[in-house]
Amino acid sequence: MKKKEKQETDPRSGAQCVVDGLEHAGCEVVFGYPGGTVLDIFNVLCLSPVHFILSRHEQGAVHMADGYARATGKPGVCLVTSGPGATNTVTGLATAHMDGIPMVCITGQVALSAIGNDAFQEADTIGITRAVTKHNTLVRSADEIPAAIAEAFYIATSGKPGPVLIDIPKDVQRQLTVVRPPASVSLRSYNPRAVLAPEAVAALAEAINRAERPVLYVGGGAIAANASAPLTALARKANIPVTTTLMGLGAFPEDDPLALRMLGMHGTAVANLAVSACDLLISLGARFDDRVTGKIAEFAPRAKIAHIDIDPSAIGKSVRVDYSIRGDAREAAEALLPLVHPAEHAAWLAELDALKQRYPLKYRHSDSVLQPMFVLEEIDRLRKGKGIIVTDVGQHQMWATQFIRHVQPRSFISSGGLGTMGFGLPAAIGAQLARPGELVVAICGDGGIQMNAQELVVAVEHNIPVKIIILNNGHLGMVRQWQQMFYGKRYSAVVLGSSNRPVNERINHDAAPVYRPDFVKLAEAHGMRAARVTWPAEVAPILERAFADPHPWVIECIVDPEANVFPMVPPGAAVSAMIVD
Repeated sequence: MKKKEKQETDPRSGAQCVVDGLEHAGCEVVFGYPGGTVLDIFNVLCLSPVHFILSRHEQGAVHMADGYARATGKPGVCLVTSGPGATNTVTGLATAHMDGIPMVCITGQVALSAIGNDAFQEADTIGITRAVTKHNTLVRSADEIPAAIAEAFYIATSGKPGPVLIDIPKDVQRQLTVVRPPASVSLRSYNPRAVLAPEAVAALAEAINRAERPVLYVGGGAIAANASAPLTALARKANIPVTTTLMGLGAFPEDDPLALRMLGMHGTAVANLAVSACDLLISLGARFDDRVTGKIAEFAPRAKIAHIDIDPSAIGKSVRVDYSIRGDAREAAEALLPLVHPAEHAAWLAELDALKQRYPLKYRHSDSVLQPMFVLEEIDRLRKGKGIIVTDVGQHQMWATQFIRHVQPRSFISSGGLGTMGFGLPAAIGAQLARPGELVVAICGDGGIQMNAQELVVAVEHNIPVKIIILNNGHLGMVRQWQQMFYGKRYSAVVLGSSNRPVNERINHDAAPVYRPDFVKLAEAHGMRAARVTWPAEVAPILERAFADPHPWVIECIVDPEANVFPMVPPGAAVSAMIVD
């Protein structure tokens, strides 16, 4: 007993408090990169059971933490140094912030006495990251660290989740303190708990019971709140068709007859037309972003709109709202379920079924040219609805929403709000570490993979068996599509090969046209197994081989460079004004 009391009152360094705080919070893995101002923390961390993953760039570390969080719902954690280490996290923090992903980022800082003196590797991390974090703080004493760590995990995971950053000066890490972590966290000015208003729930239930053409519109908030089961029960009880945002994919099973799949700029035709024709649109954990609504004035023009969201600032921010409920998506769906009457909506569902038949997702099949949609269909067929699909950003991201069926929550991981190229590979590594027994497939374009390709070695070092599918069309494909459709085919700064570039981008050498890098050699240089496929008949055999192999793989698919994503809503147009092919 005396020994225990002595241990509890022994002074600890600030660095020890950081590591103890991570362990106390249940942190199992930390992603990061070292530097001079965090060496004291690393000096303690190496003695901890917390697994550390050394990325090759701080942006990679943050995306890994992000992928880990999206795959589990638990906060991802990253640890980097001051100055460039901290500033390199900004894109990853903004990605997580836009999509409401829980994350704790710890940055080193120069000593307190040096702050403001333009010291070596000093940056105003708090000022720089204020707009891309849910909360950030600079601790000035080791006494503050135990509470700061506990509060960071609490803020990151409560209410609308988001990234929290703690900036810790080097000398503070060395200070001694006897302060221990708080038994619980309560912040006077922060009240994330939302209690559903019964009268608002009853009013919405009555509206649902009156509606003849209702649609449920489900976003990432439903996945964050683990609302899939009650929302599915609600939809099936009242026969309400369901569309999702990109962040909401998997919240409702897309093999259900009520599924309309994703709506918006590259959503299905039936989803966009259903929203345009419905008389009640029930938004559950979605935020009406511009890629979903298109022209606001013509969005859901015939509908009363209900908005359920944990974040009160999001309600009514983009569209007019007739029914508003602040609350957790799961609790709201559970509260509505007993109040909603069974309904048929036979005429409405028949109308939507006819639209599904009239406007199926389609592409031009070919035995001689590999279509990217075909590759995705083969991935979907072979994975049998299991595992996790992670995407980078671009055309392949949209095709992955269309030609892969998403039937489980947390089975589709992608950068939604920020659209961060380079996200896919490191996020897949984080997701695979979070769910090691599952198939994790990262789908990337040849442009995005080059933004964080250095992280290939991390997968090899730790034998993280991600399967990385590169759809190589030789272009920045989505930009090329926009230039084709809206800029008179003037292709500027989108050709990634050495030929067919505009005059001002020409490469002055006499060698035969080549595409660089050679992705197979690049993967092999990192110690990874790799293959290239060019023909449709080659796709299934190599996917089967890679999926059965317990090691990481890169499969480069040379695909049609002129394939486009349809449907497409032109920028600024109403979602009903989509181009279907």
